[in-house]
Amino acid sequence: MAGIYLHIPFCKQACHYCDFHFSTSLKYKDELLQSLVKEIQLQKNYLLNDTIETIYFGGGTPSILEAGDINLLLDTITGLHTVTADAEITLEANPDDLDKAKLQALRQTPVNRFSIGIQSFFDDDLQWMNRVHRANEAEASVKRAQDSGFENITVDLIYGYPLLTEQKWKHNLHKVFELDVPHISAYSMTVEPQTALASFIRNKKQPAMNEQQSAEQFNLLMAAMAEKGFEHYEISNFCKPGQYSRHNSNYWHGVKYLGIGPSAHSYNGQARQWNIANNAKYIQSIQTSTLPAETEQLTENNRLNEYIMTSLRTIWGLDLDKLNAIAATSSNVLMSEAQPFLEKEWIMKKDNKIYLTQTGKLYADHIAGELFF
Repeated sequence: MAGIYLHIPFCKQACHYCDFHFSTSLKYKDELLQSLVKEIQLQKNYLLNDTIETIYFGGGTPSILEAGDINLLLDTITGLHTVTADAEITLEANPDDLDKAKLQALRQTPVNRFSIGIQSFFDDDLQWMNRVHRANEAEASVKRAQDSGFENITVDLIYGYPLLTEQKWKHNLHKVFELDVPHISAYSMTVEPQTALASFIRNKKQPAMNEQQSAEQFNLLMAAMAEKGFEHYEISNFCKPGQYSRHNSNYWHGVKYLGIGPSAHSYNGQARQWNIANNAKYIQSIQTSTLPAETEQLTENNRLNEYIMTSLRTIWGLDLDKLNAIAATSSNVLMSEAQPFLEKEWIMKKDNKIYLTQTGKLYADHIAGELFF
């Protein structure tokens, strides 16, 4: 089994915190769409005929696409690959795009899951982030999607930024529980170097993020999700029992995937490949049937570290037998390095697997980094 990711690099405006590759100009949308089709054709052998079980439209803002655009891309994929009948096909969407007409059109596509970027239910927070939508649109978009027959929905929330008080964070969580969505992704606000937010902080126009606030709101998040019966199956992801994101879960399980579009990454188990993050250069290259990609062969240590990083973040844990399958006796080395974290009770060992404890989840990246080879 394998997955396909399609990067749609267009947004109506730039969120202040975002460092993903995108353009706010739709000038080359048609050319880029045709280039995506051609890249799917050029990359048809990358997954070595593995069956496709997940397809994910990410971005950018994929909900900018028309239903016909989506069908064109999916028809191209199904014409070249075997896709399971129950494939999870996700479309990232902004609330302002999901009006009644758009949802009716999307019902005529194979898309069966939405990832809706709500972030907050407060207008002042959304304006601070430079989001396009407003709070009333966030709530209404989920209800419209559900009324249109789309029940497999995940929503994104952000915490740990100056405007978000504990009371407001509780309100945001209450709202998503009230909307009865089966999956929630929640991320601590991260200041990426090349973003507007980073510039504002450097120039003293905005305060820096507060790690203590972020930790407190993460703890509140975990407690609220547990109370509502959600599984905390990955550091930033929560779902009703068994309703995991299949596409993202496959990333964490090391399943192969093909990335299509500018800046998209691919992984085949032995190497990583990534496309140029420039729309014009991407289009120009694809039009000459040349993949605008760089490739890195993964060393044994690369594969060990990647497995440590991805597995430790999940409910399924780090399997020491799988670590040894990558490199013999590597689990002995890891357990030696892990001893301080066992003593602090940040991690625990059970059935030859390593898991983060509730406290350890606050330090997931630090722990993984210390265990790297």
